[in-house]
Amino acid sequence: MPTRTNRQFLLAQRPVGLPGRDSFNFVEAPLGEPGPGQILVRNHYLSIDPAMRGWMSDARSYVPPVGIGEVMRALGVGEVIASRHPDFAVGEHVNGFLGVQDYFLGEPRGFYKVDPRHAPLPLYLSALGMTGMTAYFALLDTGAAKGGDTVVISGAAGAVGSVAGQIARIKGCRVIGIAGGPEKSRYLTEELGFNAAIDYKHEDVTAALRRECPQGIDLFFDNVGGDILDAALACLALRARVVICGAISQYNATTVKGPANYLSLLVNRARMEGFIVLDHASRFAEAAQEMAGWLASGQLKSKEDIDEGLENFPETFLKLFRGENFGKLVLKV
Repeated sequence: MPTRTNRQFLLAQRPVGLPGRDSFNFVEAPLGEPGPGQILVRNHYLSIDPAMRGWMSDARSYVPPVGIGEVMRALGVGEVIASRHPDFAVGEHVNGFLGVQDYFLGEPRGFYKVDPRHAPLPLYLSALGMTGMTAYFALLDTGAAKGGDTVVISGAAGAVGSVAGQIARIKGCRVIGIAGGPEKSRYLTEELGFNAAIDYKHEDVTAALRRECPQGIDLFFDNVGGDILDAALACLALRARVVICGAISQYNATTVKGPANYLSLLVNRARMEGFIVLDHASRFAEAAQEMAGWLASGQLKSKEDIDEGLENFPETFLKLFRGENFGKLVLKV
């Protein structure tokens, strides 16, 4: 095998506030060959997710933090180009934690095969990947969505929110999305079939929720946190469910803003529960099969926002925190 060079983004420091290019070291390292039980993958697409900001912190979390000097963690899809693992052959495509780099070399722990003949590779990072699994299980298992519910989704034009809202619609719920700007609001109602959209940049969210949810919110699917979570808590229905899937407004804050309206949970005998998709890994295949059926029938749409160039990773990553991405943010290596 000819000698290859692997471009990599290594975590340089634990950022305080918004991360920047100086949070990483961009290096070129010689690439070796697989040892026993290892595979070499040429990375094609990387998933750019808000959770990556949490992985940069050394605070206690559901996974260990990325170490200083380690390759920045990222999910991705790529092609196996060398293998010494019995379950993965050259030419197959895989999904796994490939890292922000040109190539992955190592043991394929948690990797699974994907087929570009059945769906474009970026789709395995959106509706048919961890994004879709998050939307599916957070909404249907943790949130217990059922027909007739009034469901409100924050970050509704983002990767998870847009899928979760469509699943709620498929299940017979009334769906209201909160998003930023008229273009995203129109997308939710005109393209994805949401019943209503609230533009948090141009209207009072609490007043809009009271207008759109006169009987209260049965299920609030939160990707944002902060003031929008507080607004939703003020509008809960009796026995409402609040799913904490994310809190992107707080990820770069030096002091996290907790919910001031939490007593609404007491008054309405509601519950608020955190969600981690890895808890449902044993059922991913089941969910993927149902999601694939909805995609094939046209009931579910998936939108990918694809940037190009590994070297542009820091700037692409920051799009998440500026609200600039529209759909699932993916980086083409």
